[in-house]
Amino acid sequence: MNNKSRSQNRSLGIVGFGAFGQLAARHLGQHFEIMAYDPSPDIAVAAKQLEVRLSSLHSVSQADVVLIAAPVSSFEGVVSEIAVACKPDALIVDVGSVKVAPSEIMRRLLPNHVDIVATHPLFGPQSGKTGIEGLKIAVCPIQGKQHARLAAFLHKVLGLSVIMTTPEDHDQEAAVVQGLTHLIAKVLLGMGPLPTCMTTKSFDLLSEAISMVQDDAPEVFEAIEKANPYAETVRRQFFDLAASLSIELETASRIPLHNETGH
Repeated sequence: MNNKSRSQNRSLGIVGFGAFGQLAARHLGQHFEIMAYDPSPDIAVAAKQLEVRLSSLHSVSQADVVLIAAPVSSFEGVVSEIAVACKPDALIVDVGSVKVAPSEIMRRLLPNHVDIVATHPLFGPQSGKTGIEGLKIAVCPIQGKQHARLAAFLHKVLGLSVIMTTPEDHDQEAAVVQGLTHLIAKVLLGMGPLPTCMTTKSFDLLSEAISMVQDDAPEVFEAIEKANPYAETVRRQFFDLAASLSIELETASRIPLHNETGH
């Protein structure tokens, strides 16, 4: 699609042009005229390759649709700046791994004249590298009515499987789904190089799961484990059960088998 035809589309401003912002631009470039903001100087090459114009945060915030792909650590500051620049009837969407806190921030800081939808694509650059059709995305309506239109676009145009939910329900399930996946991956990677030759199918699947998250930015792990209000409970339960299993195995190893007693 050439620049002339692209300019007839609605404008999309991407705030945060890291790995996921670039993935979004790759799949949305034919549907929107895209501009992006990112303070990092390392994204100029990627922006040029994807035909995305880099601009100031103020300019990007004036798009028809503003996609926030900024880290949780800078989220509130970013939303504050978007709030003073966004235009009436704009659609503000975030794509973070947690939803309760970001939803509260957007609801509190953004003006009443914009629509707000909190989303979480349940995939990333690794799991979506061969295409995103059929992958899942959680959609949480926060303010306004454009969530229905967005959900239809995500499903009918991008081919995603849309899960309508609330920030609370999302974070409760994500605390298990993402929290445990990243936690287990972190522990196993810390054990050193994993076997690659004499492996079982189940271990191969486990290794594949680890490979999908091991290159995530550190702030992704921080957000999943620390910003999700339900993650600590799940994490404690996991470690408590692991500790109980360890005690059970150690106790069993100290009990001699019957045929070793001489009776």
